[in-house]
Amino acid sequence: MKVEVRILGPLEVSVDGESAVPSANKPSKVLALLALNVGHVVTAPTLIEEIWDQHPPRTCLSTLQTYVLKVRKKFQDAVVAAGGDPATEIVLTRRNGYLLDADPDDVDVTQYTRLSKAGRRAANMGDHANASRLLGSALTRWTGSALADVLLGPHLSIEAAQLEESRLGDLELRIDADLHLERHHELLGELAMLCARYPMLESFHAQYMLALYRSGRQWRALQTYREFRATIADQLGIEPSPRLQRLHHAILRSESEVDDPNFVSGRWTPGRVPEAHAPSGTDVAAVSRR
Repeated sequence: MKVEVRILGPLEVSVDGESAVPSANKPSKVLALLALNVGHVVTAPTLIEEIWDQHPPRTCLSTLQTYVLKVRKKFQDAVVAAGGDPATEIVLTRRNGYLLDADPDDVDVTQYTRLSKAGRRAANMGDHANASRLLGSALTRWTGSALADVLLGPHLSIEAAQLEESRLGDLELRIDADLHLERHHELLGELAMLCARYPMLESFHAQYMLALYRSGRQWRALQTYREFRATIADQLGIEPSPRLQRLHHAILRSESEVDDPNFVSGRWTPGRVPEAHAPSGTDVAAVSRR
């Protein structure tokens, strides 16, 4: 029977199309952590910390076993509903924890990671068409924030944050590839939405300024810079990075380099993209928390 796992959005785990997600929060946490580690043992101490953080009750081990039984019951019900053998075991007990027995290729995170790595390799090689295609395909695996409907504990919070950073990095790289391919008109709506959603993430504002300028909207590109500068000055008391300032000056003076496809978001390319790429624009909100 086919077990499918969806983490990049609301948690969805199904057996031949039949849902196996518990309705209660704590069993859902157990399933989410097992789903993030398909084929690998998740130890009992890790599960206990995820559920109760630093304040587990004295009965935490027996209570954890109860939650695992509830997860197993959901799988058993799903197997039966799908016409399978009710004795089928999908959550396996190991000496120091539990394991979700499913094919990693049926997990959206595995699919996303494979496409993301291939897209980053294409970007490194200057193959912008394949970078855009592969990264675009990777990003379609996302249907919302990772584990959007699960109340996250310490371990799931870290996993979800890492996935979100990877998604933002891939999104920036895909837009860079599209700018190389001179798709600036097509990017305007998406970048306007991203600037509104991430008002202090500089990289998307740089890309939006470039797309606007190349679409014949110099005034709007300059206005975008002023709005971003005012936002970070008001909230954090800092100035845009030298990279964004350089792009602003180039747009202000209508320099010819801004129209060159190799001039992307205020920097010259091609240059090698780190395999573990994070958004190159400073997330000034994150900086302010350090």
